[in-house]
Amino acid sequence: MRSRTPEDLAGRCPRCFLPVALCLCAEVPCVSTRTELLIVRHHKETLKSTNTARMAALAIPRCSIVSYGSPGVPFDASVLEGDDTWLLFPDAHHEPASGAAFPSRLIILDGSWGQARRMVQRVPALRRLPGLKLPPPAPDSRRLRRPPHPDGMSTLEAIAGALAYLEGEHVAQPLHALHEQMIDRVLASRGRNT
Repeated sequence: MRSRTPEDLAGRCPRCFLPVALCLCAEVPCVSTRTELLIVRHHKETLKSTNTARMAALAIPRCSIVSYGSPGVPFDASVLEGDDTWLLFPDAHHEPASGAAFPSRLIILDGSWGQARRMVQRVPALRRLPGLKLPPPAPDSRRLRRPPHPDGMSTLEAIAGALAYLEGEHVAQPLHALHEQMIDRVLASRGRNT
C-alpha cells in the first residue's frame, strides 16, 4: 500500500477525518461513561478515513487514543498499567475472576485482525490483563471493511458492545447509531463514485 500524500488528505474534515462532504461532526453524540477507555491504535490506521476509533474518541469524553508501531518510536507500555483494567479482545488470555467487579478502565486494540494479534504477542502487559470477549456480530451486519475473522468488528462496534455489557444498552445505543450513520454516508458515497 502506498503512503498517503498531503493531496490525499486535502478535503477531509480535520476532526472526524471523513471527506468534508461526509463529515459527521454535527451528529457525534456525547456519551458519558463510568468506564475509562484507552484505544491502542496501530499507526497504519491513523490516516484511514474509515477508522472508527477516531469516532469513538470524539463521542466519549473518557476515551483517549495512543499510537502503536510507529517506525522508530517504541511503545510505552506504562500507559497500560492501572488497577481494574481489562483488555477487550476475542482471544484474551485471562478471563476476569468469577464475581470480579467490572473494570474501571478498558483497553481496546484498533487495527486489522493481524495487527491486533501482533500487538498482543509483542506487548507482554496486554497478555497479563483480564480479557473481555464479546459475542460475534450477526453474520448479516453491515461493514465498511470486511473482517477476516468471524469475531471481527469495527472498533466503534466493539466499544459499543463492551459498554452495553458493562454499563447498559442505553449507553451503547448512541454509539451504535453513530456507527450506522457512518456506514450510511460512506457506502452512499461509494455508490455515487462507481
